[in-house]
Amino acid sequence: MLSLFIIPLAVFAEGGIVKNGPDSPKVINEEKFILVNGIEQWVTIHGEMSKPVILFLHGGPGSPISPYSATLYKGWEKEFIIVQWDQRGAGKTFARTAPEELTPEYLKANPLTVEQMVADGIELAEYLLKRLEKKKIILFGTSWGSVLGVKMAAKRPELFYAYVGHSQVTDPAGDLTLYNKVYLLAEKNKDTASAAVLNAIGIPPYDEAKNVGKLFRIVKKYERLNSVPAPDSWFVLSPPYDNTKDNQSRSDADDYSFVNYVGDKKLGIMPMRAMMNLPEEHVTFKIPVYLIQGSEDMLTPKESTKKYFDSIKAPAKKYYLLPKTAHGFNSSVLDTLYKICRAIKV
Repeated sequence: MLSLFIIPLAVFAEGGIVKNGPDSPKVINEEKFILVNGIEQWVTIHGEMSKPVILFLHGGPGSPISPYSATLYKGWEKEFIIVQWDQRGAGKTFARTAPEELTPEYLKANPLTVEQMVADGIELAEYLLKRLEKKKIILFGTSWGSVLGVKMAAKRPELFYAYVGHSQVTDPAGDLTLYNKVYLLAEKNKDTASAAVLNAIGIPPYDEAKNVGKLFRIVKKYERLNSVPAPDSWFVLSPPYDNTKDNQSRSDADDYSFVNYVGDKKLGIMPMRAMMNLPEEHVTFKIPVYLIQGSEDMLTPKESTKKYFDSIKAPAKKYYLLPKTAHGFNSSVLDTLYKICRAIKV
């Protein structure tokens, strides 16, 4: 069984809050399971108690940031309280009740829904406000997490100072545009290996999630060729997450979440993404909205996100188009996010 805490024993004295001296700031370092809508979900909280809170909504859907947070955001902890959440079906949350084997039967019996995960995010935000004695939170969502972020911000704006979206998902249901784009790139670059894969899986739509995965891998390949990557050092697992059980659970969770996201007709799994159309559902916000977009992002292209941004009505909004940046994080993305969060009035 996973330990409820993986923090220094000294922290237990004040329930995860420590104060090193009479003039030192109170610091919180908590890493534990929290009961959210009936299941235990993994949440980490690090930073000075007097600072604003940023709740990170990871992408994937099964790709938590928590194993890398110490590398990516440790330097932010004097200015913010950094909250990472392994969502339902991801990371340590999935591992808590994971089956020994990820079977079709398990997938059918345990579907993920957008509505459930939005509800989870809102309940977690309410918990954080009470636990950290804050009025509001800064909300950040990347890729899949940007779907949750938009829906949480639209449904419960009183919980948040602002919403910051990165690689904002808008209407992700179709793969045909992606297929045509990378097929042309493969031909142009005489990339016979990628062309062979694309020919083998055929033109979308797909009945099997594995074929969407093959398409996405080629998309990411071409994104990397045209963008500045993140440093390799960013994605070295923190020691508490680097063990056989957690590594296997993250891999299984990634598969589990991806199948739920894109769907699989052969397995009878409905796609979560088919139910998303943010430009039709959420264009009016009561809080500021900021979008960070990579110019080389093919999965959530700038044409789609800018069109969505232009339709948004909010007290304040700004669109950041970053050159030589693809769908994932790099230094430019983190620098921009840091500047936005510092400028948000709390």
